[in-house]
Amino acid sequence: MPQTTFTLSTHGQGLYEFTREVTDWVAEQGVSTGLLTLFIRHTSASLLIQENADPEVQSDLRNYFARLVPPTTDPSMSYLTHTYEGPDDMPAHIKAAMMPVSLNIPITDGRLTLGTWQGLYLFEHRDKPHTRQVVGHLA
Repeated sequence: MPQTTFTLSTHGQGLYEFTREVTDWVAEQGVSTGLLTLFIRHTSASLLIQENADPEVQSDLRNYFARLVPPTTDPSMSYLTHTYEGPDDMPAHIKAAMMPVSLNIPITDGRLTLGTWQGLYLFEHRDKPHTRQVVGHLA
């Protein structure tokens, strides 16, 4: 059962597509049928399958979650106490708790069985650049 780690660099909050990296890795494995599991090894970022045709979808998602869970400098978030790494720290953990940290994608005929407009995204919830690891396991 092949396994790998995808290392992704982010430069602040937003969605980072990594469909091509995963697609290429799955093709190299020579597996015709199976199930790919992706798991992010961080508590302040998430994984999503989302529209990859119109970038407005990505900016709207980012804006929605920014309004839903604002930084701790917003008066509405004054009750939060975990702020050791800045005003985006606890809000990032909350967003990650609300969204998937793992995904399962069927493999058919050696390819990801994604819909026409679907792509794989790391959703970074922190303001500063980070290096994130996503583990891929093919069974």
